[in-house]
Amino acid sequence: MSMPQPGDVAPAFSLAGDAGPISLADFAGRKLVVYFYPKDDTPGCTTEGKAFSALQAQFDAADTAVVGISRDSVAAHAKFRNKHGLTVALGSDEGAVTEAFGVWVEKSMYGKKYMGIERATFLIGRDGRVARVWPKVKVPGHAEEVLAAAQALA
Repeated sequence: MSMPQPGDVAPAFSLAGDAGPISLADFAGRKLVVYFYPKDDTPGCTTEGKAFSALQAQFDAADTAVVGISRDSVAAHAKFRNKHGLTVALGSDEGAVTEAFGVWVEKSMYGKKYMGIERATFLIGRDGRVARVWPKVKVPGHAEEVLAAAQALA
């Protein structure tokens, strides 16, 4: 499945989170950043989670919620959050959400092909439509760029 593009209605989702269930409907009327990351407690994912958490107050001021999603378990998410002091919500996907957002892709490492999550971020507007997409995210400066886009979105 391909990634939703700006203007598309965001795929509805409902999944378990380390602080309780998380669904797209929970954020109706607010802006929402959904960022997909490959694995809890790996260097890039830790840096990204900490960057979004460090900007939590600014996202709140922009009426924008932030949810990180990976295929790790709820228990792994709780451990990850506690170890690194993360403040963003973390959702545990069993497969349907990463597929609906088109981020479950074939990857290659050391010549071996495998399926995994492409690091990607979606900014969803108050109307439930995708406002902006960042595919193949590079972590440095990313959370700041997403914040600026959220602040600019009405």
